[in-house]
Amino acid sequence: MTDTDRPGGAATPAPKGSTSRAGRDLPAAIGVGGTLGVSLILILVFIPEVWFGVVAVAIAVASWEVTKRLRDGGIKVALIPILVGGQAIMWASWPWGISGSVVALAATVLVSMIWKLLSQGLQAAPENYLQDLAGTTLVLAWLPLMGAFGASMVLQDDGAARVLTLMIVVVCSDVGGYVAGVTFGKHPMVPAISPKKSWEGMAGSMVFGIVGAVLTVMYLLDAQWWIGLVLGPVLVVCATLGDLVESQVKRDLKIKDMGTLLPGHGGIMDRLDSVLPCAFVVWAILGALL
Repeated sequence: MTDTDRPGGAATPAPKGSTSRAGRDLPAAIGVGGTLGVSLILILVFIPEVWFGVVAVAIAVASWEVTKRLRDGGIKVALIPILVGGQAIMWASWPWGISGSVVALAATVLVSMIWKLLSQGLQAAPENYLQDLAGTTLVLAWLPLMGAFGASMVLQDDGAARVLTLMIVVVCSDVGGYVAGVTFGKHPMVPAISPKKSWEGMAGSMVFGIVGAVLTVMYLLDAQWWIGLVLGPVLVVCATLGDLVESQVKRDLKIKDMGTLLPGHGGIMDRLDSVLPCAFVVWAILGALL
């Protein structure tokens, strides 16, 4: 969702004049977002197979960001199984589909159980075993498994158009939430989790998201308009909840962003928080209705 509605936790105020009401460097955010958006569109239109690798790299970087933040916060997730197993989960979906990713996930969780059990050697019992293993499993399901749905979708019939539908609707939701939140936002939606997220912003996301979904379904997928009417609201709700989940994780860890790689945005994970759960939703809904 939008940075207007976002900040997750303890944030350091930025210098006056350099940020928007969202608390972000708006020119940098627009520049980075526009560059990424155009690049992804060009890839999907001209060389869609490269999309798989792009997602895999993004998931690897985001996994590193989240893992580092969790470990800094005292949750010693299994770094190597997450990075190596995460890529196995991603790439297994190329030849074997999502079933391959699920098998790779199960195998990686099993390896992680043993990894954390023996991480302190044979002479010492592991500390915080349940907490660390739960965190490891969360990262694996949250990032590479959800990412596999978004990556493998490009291999389906009209796969590039399906991925573009995902990206366009999420961006429409984001823009609608930003515009309505900045202009009309007065009623906090979930102030205990994300203080700047408003019901007005949610309404803007819903309007823009539904319009975007209907248009992309009709003109990119050449499908019935009502499919967009189903897809739009579900994606907007899913994107909002995905953003809230990451906001709560960051609040627990007492951080503002997962990383610093993208000026005006934070880390890669701060851009994927809404997209990852939506990738599953688009894969499921379009798979069922088209």
